[in-house]
Amino acid sequence: MSDQQTHHQVLVIGGGNGGISVAARLRRQGVKDVAVIEPREQHLYKPLFSHVAGGTAPASITVRPQRDVIPNGVRWIQDAVATVQPTSDAVILESGERLTYDHLIVCPGIQLDWNRIPGLAEAMQTPAAASHYEFELAQKASRLLRDVTGGTVVFTQPDGPASCAGAAQKPMYQACDYWRATGVLDAIRVVMVVPTETAYLPPFDEELQRKIDEYGIELRTRSVLLRVEPDTQQVVLGGPDGPEHLRYDVLNVEPPQSAPDWLKASELSAAGSSGGFVEVDPQTLRHPRFPNVWALGDAAATTNSKCGGALRKQTWVLAKNLSRVLRDKEPTSRYDGYAVCPFTVSRSTVVWAEFDDEGKQKPTIPFAKRMYRESRLSWVFDRHVLPWVYWNLILTGRV
Repeated sequence: MSDQQTHHQVLVIGGGNGGISVAARLRRQGVKDVAVIEPREQHLYKPLFSHVAGGTAPASITVRPQRDVIPNGVRWIQDAVATVQPTSDAVILESGERLTYDHLIVCPGIQLDWNRIPGLAEAMQTPAAASHYEFELAQKASRLLRDVTGGTVVFTQPDGPASCAGAAQKPMYQACDYWRATGVLDAIRVVMVVPTETAYLPPFDEELQRKIDEYGIELRTRSVLLRVEPDTQQVVLGGPDGPEHLRYDVLNVEPPQSAPDWLKASELSAAGSSGGFVEVDPQTLRHPRFPNVWALGDAAATTNSKCGGALRKQTWVLAKNLSRVLRDKEPTSRYDGYAVCPFTVSRSTVVWAEFDDEGKQKPTIPFAKRMYRESRLSWVFDRHVLPWVYWNLILTGRV
């Protein structure tokens, strides 16, 4: 396939989990002309970032060269998107190149809006603040949490759409387990800030609250991070009782998130939706106004909780539906709103939270509804089995 080709039967925006795995599935279903737009040199397995920050995984196992995960027969266009023109079936790249398509799949992931909270971006440059939502900052978080022997450590989760929002809690539990083992937990004040009414969702709150009580964590519900003052190491929290000023020795933040700016400005975004995500039928993953446009993952305005675990079912549904449309048939597969968040509640156990878009339990094994209980086996699956499955089966379109 010529590198100069400017038209593709299927053009995929984004070379992360969703983009690579849906491209691989389409190739396995006989679609010959597929191209993926992805500017990054490295491919990251982000679900392990919380393990990196929590000290239970080395950062090196979360990254591989992007060229190594591009499916056979798929063209890799190493560039970034500047704008999408769905009325003319075109994508304009930052290099100025114009690409056209028969069908477009939009899955660029989510944008981290560090500047939305005053002082947050500046705080990330200081020795006391980090985040497990970026590769380098996850490594920094690991060092910070490991070296704490006293003081106040604050963890925050943003309000609004976010990728695996519950992951804000994962390094906290692992750190608390480590501090308890090293005998310093009683000297550390741990504060967790969440915008929700409870720790997470009702089916799993009891398990999480048990660990919160066990570690002595101060849970601030219905609260958000309003401002960071890095010079004095203070945060301002907004909660039901008004603003609260809190000094921190270590701050670990899950930043606010939204759709990429170019997507917000496009005709693809859902009118009036929070975050500027792509309008789609939440079951077929097809755009209602542009029938040759599809979307999945964090960039899609679906009804499910945004998380990597939702992508396996979404890519299967989208690939099946698009393959049928390419054969002049109607799409028949439906995404059921499944999502999953494996909470690492210690350095050796996980609470496996599977749920639908209404927040109700949706276990993969229907008769094993108690899988959400804290489990060593779930930890082994999350830490060791899933990464192998990701690199060898998910990205190759096999599962």
